[in-house]
Amino acid sequence: MDKDQPVTQVKTLEELLATAGAQPRFNMYLVSVFSLAALMIAVVGVYGLTAYSTAQRTREMGVRIALGASRWNILALAAGNAVRLVIFGTALGIAAALALARTMSSLLYGMPVVDPVAFSAAPVLFAAAGALAAYIPAARVTRTDPSRALRHE
Repeated sequence: MDKDQPVTQVKTLEELLATAGAQPRFNMYLVSVFSLAALMIAVVGVYGLTAYSTAQRTREMGVRIALGASRWNILALAAGNAVRLVIFGTALGIAAALALARTMSSLLYGMPVVDPVAFSAAPVLFAAAGALAAYIPAARVTRTDPSRALRHE
């Protein structure tokens, strides 16, 4: 090498590593933001579906409570369909994630294609959030006074 050549763009190793990892870090940040948005949309959707369904069936629930149905039976009836949809959606999401894992592997440097922590934590988080969103309106209908529910509409 020529010792008289000027040295340009001198950077430390940390700066070089930070520059090299900036794009993958940004990609993962975007994926995280979009997955959080997907979780929020799913929770709002499940909540809305369950709230609408229980509002439409308030009279039926009032009759059931008046005839002696337990709070647990009413809760299971009100939230059952929504929880089944959450379980079905979670299973469908796991299948889609496994199918698309190879495509996502190009964004994940140094990570296994199928990360067991991610593939177990994400479905549990989505299922728990969906079940909670289904539970809230269903629990509200169990506290309904039967006489008020029968006068509903």
